[in-house]
Amino acid sequence: MPMTHQTAPAKSFSFEFYPPKTEEGATSLGRVQATLSEQNPEFFSVTFGAGGSTRDLTFDTVVVIQNKGIPAAPHLSCVASTKANIHTILRAYQEQGIKRIVALRGDLPSGMMSAGEFRYANELVNFIRDVTGDYFQIHVAAYPEVHPQSPSAAADLANFKRKVDAGANAAITQYFYNADAYFHFMDACGKLGIKIPIVPGIMPITQYAQLFRFSDMCGAEIPRWLRKKLEGYGDDKASIQAFGLDVVSDLCRRLLDGGAPGLHFYTMNQSAPTMAILANL
Repeated sequence: MPMTHQTAPAKSFSFEFYPPKTEEGATSLGRVQATLSEQNPEFFSVTFGAGGSTRDLTFDTVVVIQNKGIPAAPHLSCVASTKANIHTILRAYQEQGIKRIVALRGDLPSGMMSAGEFRYANELVNFIRDVTGDYFQIHVAAYPEVHPQSPSAAADLANFKRKVDAGANAAITQYFYNADAYFHFMDACGKLGIKIPIVPGIMPITQYAQLFRFSDMCGAEIPRWLRKKLEGYGDDKASIQAFGLDVVSDLCRRLLDGGAPGLHFYTMNQSAPTMAILANL
């Protein structure tokens, strides 16, 4: 069931990038950022590799974005890290005037056995609040279709509530293609008294193989009808993109009409697919 709201606040948009590893990639991302800046986003977020493997690249990318006048929100994953290490990163972001953090557990790099001093994202949120007070607006992850490593939907929801209770200000969901999953998740959150904004994560559909690879890794379900339709297009990239644009635009409309506070786009460092969806909206 769609949510009901007494008021209809303005919808916000935000966009996620990954840190480029080459000068060419950085130049390209600068163009993408300039294009998406015209949409007046609430912020740009920048991902953080497994175990902090892109720590310096993430930091550099965030500073460049922040200096261009749009708030930047670095991802910060805590697994395989120490409190001292995380505190150093937080201080560096404070010195740059960064006001938002996307706080995540993150993935252990392959071959690494120890999770470090943090086991779960709620412990990271607690730590950020302990050492920086209310300085940061903290965003956390939410999983309408249940985290792939969670034993049950109830356990996953309880884990999400722990992150909220630890001091999260807002949440961004894993991407999904079933709007009902989001609305059911919101209903369940409401019953637990969770009131923070929970923004749907949106993944544009531009190609077949990459989407399936990502979805298998992160537990995002591709409905059977959508999977079969995409398979049917074979190597016809133009048809996949046109169909994907229609599907994701319809999803976004349903979410916004149903009360979602905004949309967070996983851009894959491209502007065209996201801009096409926004044009449809």
